[in-house]
Amino acid sequence: MSVQWFPGHMHATRKAIAERMKAGIDVVIELLDARLPGSSANPLLAELTARRPGLKVLNKQDLADAARTSDWLAHYNAQPQTRAIGLDASERAPAQRLVAACRELAPQRGGMDRPLRILICGVPNVGKSTLVNTLAGRKAAKTGDEAGITKNEQRITLAEDAYLFDTPGMLWPKIIAPRCGFHLAASGAVGRNAYDEQEVALELLESLIEAGFGGLVAARWRQTEVDTLAAEDLLERIGRFRGAVRSGGVVDLQKAAEVVLNDFRSGALGRVTLETPAQIATWIAEGEAEDARRREERAAIREERARQRRKARK
Repeated sequence: MSVQWFPGHMHATRKAIAERMKAGIDVVIELLDARLPGSSANPLLAELTARRPGLKVLNKQDLADAARTSDWLAHYNAQPQTRAIGLDASERAPAQRLVAACRELAPQRGGMDRPLRILICGVPNVGKSTLVNTLAGRKAAKTGDEAGITKNEQRITLAEDAYLFDTPGMLWPKIIAPRCGFHLAASGAVGRNAYDEQEVALELLESLIEAGFGGLVAARWRQTEVDTLAAEDLLERIGRFRGAVRSGGVVDLQKAAEVVLNDFRSGALGRVTLETPAQIATWIAEGEAEDARRREERAAIREERARQRRKARK
């Protein structure tokens, strides 16, 4: 099963971003989750904001693996018209750094007659509302550990000649790489009604082991030989360790899944990054190939049905 989530207000957000770009935006800030920088980079946003300088902000870098964060920053900084910086989730005064980076990307803007216009966007639950409130110096946006809280655009003054336009969090109509969908769900970027928590927890455990964070998994949930266990067996052991046991000694796998997801989202598991730039490129290429294969199959079925109808009419 793949993870897909694109509720109605995201259609409105896509239109709002397109209109805002037409009205004039100088720099686009895309807030990414440093634990999944590739999965949280929205290709639809890239399409909507094309030909504008971009600042990639890897938020929650204090929850991510430092070496992999460096690799991701280098990856994005190598792209044209792009800068990338890391940001701690607890950083209290990031406005100066962000505005300075945006001014470097749009040196022709500035002053009261040519104010710098910045658009900030990102997937749901990436920490954007918290950052916007920090930048504004007041509670300008609703916050919470739930995807899709912000639903309206707003303008915030960052400096006398710098304005920030905030937009609701937005995914994309079709997540092409299944692994990216699971990572987004694990991070809380997807509405809870769009995925099965047990399945996402199992995929998360597999990703953690594959990414080399088996030691953190073993330490957090007091397990051994985690690298050789099937994800299903590991989830059951974690549930038993955390006391998620029903009468008769049966492990409540739903509660065990909630433990795994909550510990990852809160950072209690430790500093982890689930993916590398090379992996993201591979997953997307595989997803596109599979999507093309399915389209060809559907086209062949439609053509065969049409042929049968033509034959029946003769």
